[in-house]
Amino acid sequence: MNEATNKQEDWMKAAVQVMQQRFEIIKLGGGKKSIDKQREKNKLTARERIEYLLDKDAVFTEIGSFAGFDMYEEQGGCPCGGTVAGIGYISGRQCVVVANDQTVKAGAWFPITGKKNLRMQEIAMENKLPIIYLVDSAGVFLPMQNEIFPDKEHFGRVFRNNARMSAMGITQIAAVMGACVAGGAYLPIMSDETLMVEGNGSIFLAGSYLVKAAIGEDIDNDTLGGAVTHTEISGIADYKFKTERDCLDHIKKIMSKLGEKPKAGFDRIASTHPKRKAEEIYKIISAGNAKTYDMVELIECVVDANSFDEFKKDYGKTIICGYARVDGWAVGIVANQRLVIKNKKGEMQLGGVIYNDSADKAARFIMNCNQKKIPLLFLQDVTGFMVGSRSEHSGIIKDGAKLVNAVANSVVPKITIIVGNSYGAGNYAMCGKAYDPRFIYAWPSARIAVMGGDQAAKTMLQIQVATMKAKGKTVSAEEEKKLLDDLKAKYEIETSAYYAAARLWVDDIIDPFATRQVISEGINAANHNPDMDDFKTGVFQV
Repeated sequence: MNEATNKQEDWMKAAVQVMQQRFEIIKLGGGKKSIDKQREKNKLTARERIEYLLDKDAVFTEIGSFAGFDMYEEQGGCPCGGTVAGIGYISGRQCVVVANDQTVKAGAWFPITGKKNLRMQEIAMENKLPIIYLVDSAGVFLPMQNEIFPDKEHFGRVFRNNARMSAMGITQIAAVMGACVAGGAYLPIMSDETLMVEGNGSIFLAGSYLVKAAIGEDIDNDTLGGAVTHTEISGIADYKFKTERDCLDHIKKIMSKLGEKPKAGFDRIASTHPKRKAEEIYKIISAGNAKTYDMVELIECVVDANSFDEFKKDYGKTIICGYARVDGWAVGIVANQRLVIKNKKGEMQLGGVIYNDSADKAARFIMNCNQKKIPLLFLQDVTGFMVGSRSEHSGIIKDGAKLVNAVANSVVPKITIIVGNSYGAGNYAMCGKAYDPRFIYAWPSARIAVMGGDQAAKTMLQIQVATMKAKGKTVSAEEEKKLLDDLKAKYEIETSAYYAAARLWVDDIIDPFATRQVISEGINAANHNPDMDDFKTGVFQV
């Protein structure tokens, strides 16, 4: 191992360590004092509920753990988006679990909470997975109600999705372990079965204080909408339990009786370990993604040994395409090659840039995978499409549109891993969030933006300086440098994996070591949905 490789490994491991340290803070939710208050009420935390509910030693893939990261600071923050969620196994059945975190503003819904909950419902619908709601929420965070209440992708969409999932035959179970207030009261009632914990669980459109203010009635919350009321009087809830663990145990019983449903039938054989040792994945990308590397080496850290069959190996070399297996699952891989290479004419091509021939090859390969019903894996490290007169005259827009068309119309499940850069239209062509990947994850090294930081900062600087000069202001060299440094600093924050994960542009930031596992779990989830449309491409120029 040479010195450069050592430095790359140290840099990536340090980045992973920072990610893990931040996650440890996030896991505390609203903080230790809030957790202590939860326990004083004989209540488990959201994470403790999920841990107890899920099968021991089975994989749990958390989604949105960095949702809300460094957001809402004026409101005290919203760690994990106020909701702990992911994909795990209950009684051997893979399912989605969503748990309100009552330690974060009493489980109130911030705008990012709504976005995260809708994403979890989307995952359940796309993959036809059962979904379990562990409810403990005070409802909408009123100071921000205008950003969470009325729009299409706001709070009300949750109940629309409840109805749609019910019509789709997707199992929904709601366990009310705390407050379930106002509009939120519809969620458990629109689920298949509703469980309540005595003493803590409550469901009502208006709490006792509002009832007193509205109609003058004096009543306590438990009598108004507690477990006894809703199982013995209103008939709204189906079961009541003395403790949370008893409630969670009953969910396990319900899940254990679910009947088998048809699968998509994606091909899987016995898994083999990758050709390269898994830890070698830390040694590939350099600090700041500044140096080139061979994407094939990264692929060999992820796929089963000797399973990678490259498609059109000697053509369109800035995108690698090929068939492989990940944990036994058949996949089609589309990955940006970061090496500087020669094309078929002997001309040098920049790594991470999409050229005409590579776009053409990738579009054809995606069509092949749709023909064969093979899920697609995109490994993104792309700086965009090639620019300049030569590329424009060769029809780079036409070839790029062909690739975007194939990605947009692809019907097989798509999983995207952003390992490095994800810039401009390259993000779109390589199945960014706007192109409906079933799952999309980022390494800590990921950068997502319309263009690279230096180029963007210099472009914005030119615009600002020109504007100032047009107003008759003189700009010194020192002022220009200060403006440029400020723009670079701002761009550094806004292009980071954390900025993207906070806003759910990616489902989560993952340790590169976990890449193989999240891909396998993603395909397993997708395999539960047998319904796929016929693959059709739109109109494109040839």
